[in-house]
Amino acid sequence: MIGERLKRARAAAGLSMQELGQQVGVSANMIKKYEHDESMPGSSILLGLSKALAVRTEYFFRPFKVELKGVEYRKRSSTPASTLKRIEADVLDQAERWQELANLWPNFPLQQFSAPEGLPAHIQSMDQIDEVADHVRTAWNLGLNPIPDLIDVLESHGILVIITQVDVQAKFDGLQATVADKPVIVVSANWPGDRQRFTLAHELGHLLLHERLGEGLDEEKACHRFASALLLPASAMRQQLGAKRTMLEVRELYLLKLEYGLSMQSCLYRAADLGIIPDNVRHRLFMVFSTKGWRKQEPGDPYRPESTLLFQQLVYRALGEGIVGESKAAELLGISVFQFHQARKLESLDAAVNQ
Repeated sequence: MIGERLKRARAAAGLSMQELGQQVGVSANMIKKYEHDESMPGSSILLGLSKALAVRTEYFFRPFKVELKGVEYRKRSSTPASTLKRIEADVLDQAERWQELANLWPNFPLQQFSAPEGLPAHIQSMDQIDEVADHVRTAWNLGLNPIPDLIDVLESHGILVIITQVDVQAKFDGLQATVADKPVIVVSANWPGDRQRFTLAHELGHLLLHERLGEGLDEEKACHRFASALLLPASAMRQQLGAKRTMLEVRELYLLKLEYGLSMQSCLYRAADLGIIPDNVRHRLFMVFSTKGWRKQEPGDPYRPESTLLFQQLVYRALGEGIVGESKAAELLGISVFQFHQARKLESLDAAVNQ
């Protein structure tokens, strides 16, 4: 029966029963009956529902159902419950397609996530967080240079990254959960790249630091420190700015952001955390940020957002190896078979996919 999926798709679209019913030509009460599996829509109504909710009809009959476990939102207190429902519905749809694809493979070519060996069992200070971040960089062969594509790094180590298209403006700070025992990190497509990267690194911090922190260490603050340390190692920071400074130029922070993909404000915090500048200098520069409005929007063009191509790559790999046919591949990508034909032949390189 389609009830649960219809309810989820309606939540993702942000429509009330009344609004959806008006679009497909039925009453709100009939939509309610569909959602409670008390009635089954006919083919014409089903097509109308698909169009109104921007899903393929196959979505309503998808055989795989997944559950988000251990959901942890990093959200602002003003985030409406309706927005969170839309995000969860979008994430569940993408996670279901991930799971369906994985189940089609005899051996799914995505490794299981595990923390790097050698992490300390007990972390007693914030300075140790830097050591943990350096250890992760060493274990994952990242060196000390800027990380150009953090999503690729996480995916290559078994963490699924889902980018939601739900327009959440500034009210949502990330989501972490597990799907089929795989960790999932969710960020918004509408954020600038530096915010995406910090959130990704922050959520990785939760995965690695949870239950390792000593008494008195706040996990959120520890994960903030880990995110900054992973994206901009202490040795690189001191090489760029020097070991001790009495003042920083704001353009130095701007250039660090361009090179390492860490916001100017985070770079400023990091400089003080590492003792490069005293706290009074950090405070003075933050006053400059506030006066110029840079706390809300930093100067210059936004840092480029990150994207994920892994799901698409695995769908086309499955097609090439005869694991799926064209129709199933198009369904997994959330596009029509016609769009899929165009994309497959490189006739339309921008064919829209819901991933």
